[in-house]
Amino acid sequence: MILTRDNLLIYRYRNETVHVEPWGANAVRVRATKNPAFPENDWALASRPSAQAEITVSPEGAVLTNGKIRLSLSNNGKITVYNQKDERILEEDTRKFCALKIEAREFRPIPGGDYHLTARFQSLDPNERIYGMGQYQQPYLNLKGTDLELAHRNSQASVPFMISSLGYGLLWNNPAVGRAVFGKNVTSFEAFSTQALDYWIVAGDTPAELIEAYGSVAGTVPMMPEYGLGFWQCKLRYQTQEELLHVAREYKRQGLPIDVIVIDFFHWPHQGDWKFDPAYWPDPKAMIEELKSMGIQLMVSIWPTVETDSENYEEMLENGYLIRCDRGVDTSFIFLDKNTLPFDATNPEARGYVWAKVKEHYYDAGVRLFWLDEAEPEYNIYDFDNYRYYSGPCLQTGNIYPSCYSQAFYDGMKAEGEENIVNLLRCAWAGSQKYGNVVWSGDVPSTFEAFYDQLQAGLNMGLAGIPWWTTDIGGFMTDDVNDPDFQQLLIRWYEFAVYSAVLRMHGDRGPHNIPPLDDRDFGGGYLYTGQSNELWSYGEENYRIMKKYYDIRISMHDYIKQLYDEASENGSPLIRTMFYEFPDDKKCWELQDQYMFGSEYLVAPIFHLNEFEREVYLPEGRWEDTRDGKVYEGGQTIRAAAPIDSIPVFKKMA
Repeated sequence: MILTRDNLLIYRYRNETVHVEPWGANAVRVRATKNPAFPENDWALASRPSAQAEITVSPEGAVLTNGKIRLSLSNNGKITVYNQKDERILEEDTRKFCALKIEAREFRPIPGGDYHLTARFQSLDPNERIYGMGQYQQPYLNLKGTDLELAHRNSQASVPFMISSLGYGLLWNNPAVGRAVFGKNVTSFEAFSTQALDYWIVAGDTPAELIEAYGSVAGTVPMMPEYGLGFWQCKLRYQTQEELLHVAREYKRQGLPIDVIVIDFFHWPHQGDWKFDPAYWPDPKAMIEELKSMGIQLMVSIWPTVETDSENYEEMLENGYLIRCDRGVDTSFIFLDKNTLPFDATNPEARGYVWAKVKEHYYDAGVRLFWLDEAEPEYNIYDFDNYRYYSGPCLQTGNIYPSCYSQAFYDGMKAEGEENIVNLLRCAWAGSQKYGNVVWSGDVPSTFEAFYDQLQAGLNMGLAGIPWWTTDIGGFMTDDVNDPDFQQLLIRWYEFAVYSAVLRMHGDRGPHNIPPLDDRDFGGGYLYTGQSNELWSYGEENYRIMKKYYDIRISMHDYIKQLYDEASENGSPLIRTMFYEFPDDKKCWELQDQYMFGSEYLVAPIFHLNEFEREVYLPEGRWEDTRDGKVYEGGQTIRAAAPIDSIPVFKKMA
């Protein structure tokens, strides 16, 4: 049975109800459930721009048209979507009325619970290319043919918005743990436990149009403050207040202004205390005042984990502010032999409780930047069905966690009158961008292979609506900082990072032969630290190269500010696939080892050890090599030199 009501198209058959409605320009939202009513959650759909659809009903079914998108709903419940050119861009794969009995919207009941949902769509074009979906540690930019886990892990962020070369974008608006398969024969999305199907689809002529439309419903980043544009200094880990101030003073002495310096983890007495260990950080206010006098913002690491020895553990346990385990003991992450549970960020009261502690011990001392680490949250064993949140079972709502984690700090700082809030996170979900998230790619290895994977991750994060994205320069895990091969990797990674959203030094630099400061088994003194990680830490020649590229970054200030403004206005990523800027160039849809930094700079990183030249494709137009001023005509592939102290970067000429 097909019904219409105002702007809503309704289909009912047995116990399934389907709602189709316009949701912003050129877009529709599709929901289905076998429960008596739909859940009230809009999840990633933070706003609902006005749109008036045209709905017609005929003996064959119904059609809803909203600008460039047209959705056909047949009498047997099948959905097919067309663009303004009358081309099919999405079609459900339903074969329930033939011998196969395969449903396009399969609600498989979970005994005693809700449903295991699978949504199936036909693969309409074997040459379709799919992008976005967040950050996965693999070497593929084009996701067609991949099988993705819809779940978060350290260095993996499931952000389920995709764009297709067929001219549509689709948000899988469901925070359940699940799976997405982009096969040759079928595209499918699974939610392992859920109450409803929910997706949003938009039609458009260019990738930029799709990203802007998504930003209008899921939100965009705030304006980036000045301190985000320059250089961020970080390492694992500054152990004392005096050590951190010494590094800041040395940057000032050498005439290298830094914008942000970071205090990493275990500057606290216990996980979940959310305050400085006074033995090693005796006067945070004085430290912050001195840093500000040098033009430096302090960022402080926050973990969501609460160990049993924390001064806050019993109160949080009693009030239900911690994640719960359905089986076994209440421990989800053991770090350095400490049993911990993350605070339940999906609980508004828990968010308020944690922010109150952070405000008392950090914000009131002058801290305005927070590094929200462990944001997935990380589990020792990723048995997602064992964890339960305020919002529901982890299996059903767990992917919303990093958004709620950042919301705690965003809302808290907003209430204090802060604007343009920025925090660094290790994970994100759809819509996280509106909370001012800079997302970094996690604890990745220090290898050229991992470096290549990070470019694919960053480009796809941008196409999933997360424009503020960065990495640990040189990778996180380094055995020996004196290894010449590692130092070459570090330089190549640094050269790339200059042409990315955030230029940030960080990493766990071995060998770990620096003794701890004390013999306690807790607090800021007992944990190991890595080797030095400042620009001058790797010898004179490497310092020369990094200083050269530091100066390039500073010289691009106004241009980078423009890119950040665009991201806030319309969701544009800072690092962009070639086809984002040149959608009519078929060659650009095939490239994944070069990219655009904004609309003007074509960047070609070096991804192999001892590689000192590479091929670069220049699209139509005229291109100037930023290193020597030589001008090339586009529409050709050239061989560009890449000595260790430079990578090929070309500026598009007017």
